[in-house]
Amino acid sequence: MISGILQYEFLQNAFLAGIIIGAIAPLLGVFIVVRRLSLIADALSHVTLAGIAASLFLGKYSTFFLGLNPLYMGMAFSVGGAVLIEKLRTVYKHYQELAIPIILSGGIGLGVIFISLADGFNTDLFSYLFGSVSAVSRVDLWTIVVISVFVILTIILIYKELFLLSFDEEYAKATGIAAKTIHFIFIVMVALVIAASMRIVGILLVSSLMTLPVAASIRIARGFKQTIFYSVLFGEASVLGGLFLSYYLDLAPGGTIVMIAVFILVVTVLMKKLSSGRAI
Repeated sequence: MISGILQYEFLQNAFLAGIIIGAIAPLLGVFIVVRRLSLIADALSHVTLAGIAASLFLGKYSTFFLGLNPLYMGMAFSVGGAVLIEKLRTVYKHYQELAIPIILSGGIGLGVIFISLADGFNTDLFSYLFGSVSAVSRVDLWTIVVISVFVILTIILIYKELFLLSFDEEYAKATGIAAKTIHFIFIVMVALVIAASMRIVGILLVSSLMTLPVAASIRIARGFKQTIFYSVLFGEASVLGGLFLSYYLDLAPGGTIVMIAVFILVVTVLMKKLSSGRAI
């Protein structure tokens, strides 16, 4: 695969995009898991699917949308879904978790409608659903780079606020932190990363890359920063291992990446049990 990466542009795109996604998806995933918003990734991924299906449908009737990368409309829908989740959380103040399944259901329904209007599934749509190494273009790569730079810089700038909101929201508000603004920025970042990740992992599996490495790191980490470190490490191992195996075994990259992440999780759980047994 190394010689192929040096020779073929699509492999270079997939490899570099995979490295970036393997870092930023678990990085945000740590905050998602700690804040108990794990299902938000599933909700926004289905909203993203609706946006992509809408772009493919409109491409049948408009040359503008035909030449437009469906990823952009997927991002627009994803950010819109994130904004709606935030609005619904204020509507259902005592049942804020309802906002996620509402948007999830709406995203699935809208996606199915646009898919049927676009004459069902096609090769492009399948590549977004399950990920495709050959489908990652140079434009996709640069889009992922821009999003990753934005996410990393934003997390560095508001790390303290995010940390406080994740563990003690009431105390964070009491200290004067603009909780609504920080949460809105965070949820928009999640929406952008989900949309950017689907070329490698696929819409239906992107939430796994944001939660499984975090679930594994929680088992062995001894602090929050260590959890972030292990999450990124496991995310990179899953993506790179998945890309190599999918290349040599001719498998779907998304499924391979997720199964490696599951394997890492199982190993960490067993390691924790073994170490606990020895301690007893």
